[in-house]
Amino acid sequence: MDHISEILALLELEQDGDNAFVGEHPVTLQQRTFGGQVMAQALAAMYRTIPAERLCHSLKGYFLRPGVTSSSLTYTVARLRDGGSFSTRRVNASQGGRDIFVMSASFKKPEEGIEHAALPSKPPTPPEECVPLTDQLRTMAPAAASMWDEWAAIDTRFVGFSNREMSEGARLQVWLRSVGDMPDDPRIHQMVLAYASDLTPLVVSALAHPEALGSPHLQLATIDHSMWFHRPIRVDDWVLYDQASPNAANALGLSFGSLYDARGVLGAHAVQEGLIRSGDGRQRRGLV
Repeated sequence: MDHISEILALLELEQDGDNAFVGEHPVTLQQRTFGGQVMAQALAAMYRTIPAERLCHSLKGYFLRPGVTSSSLTYTVARLRDGGSFSTRRVNASQGGRDIFVMSASFKKPEEGIEHAALPSKPPTPPEECVPLTDQLRTMAPAAASMWDEWAAIDTRFVGFSNREMSEGARLQVWLRSVGDMPDDPRIHQMVLAYASDLTPLVVSALAHPEALGSPHLQLATIDHSMWFHRPIRVDDWVLYDQASPNAANALGLSFGSLYDARGVLGAHAVQEGLIRSGDGRQRRGLV
């Protein structure tokens, strides 16, 4: 995919009953479904059952089994609650009658309240001065770079990383922006932000272990992914994804990410735990 219109097409689910929706895959060389696509489509299915004035403020998903790209996905929504201000939903994604993903989310009406927000960990280099992430990966992990064309609809620029800050763990900053304009609907921007938020957390967890990141036998898979949406943020303008991995153990890597708009306003947070298993089966310890 090389244009945002192709991702937006994935979000146009076909209704199959009152609470079930069917999502398709893009043309892809991948055999397994991209986790960000499943999260984005799951959120799209939930929004089909939510009052128009309510926006998602938090979600949490678990990947139960790998999905395959050769068959469509069915999203079944459970309408758990519609209160005066909040709505709660749960969605199961399935293929061939087997659940592959489950996600819960909460939605609410926007309202005024107390407000504060953290700033990026360090001032980033402007995106125009940053190289595409694929160029950086060709040096760090050529095998990963060869797959990145699958997600070319999201222009991803490498800002910088550190894997020697022992007190903070590995860090990674990238800029993200859709290739092409998007509608003004904030719900669609949340869906695409969920899609894009799954692109690099596993990379930052592996950064501290270059011998693993460069391995052709490295196995990476998202186990769970959570997001909190604080303020509207447009994905067709530059978004800074400021990420850190404070821990890796038991073949699992934990990553935190803050998503800022081009002015430095905090829009969302993402937290992910993922499987990071090297082909030789040995456990990797410590930061280099």
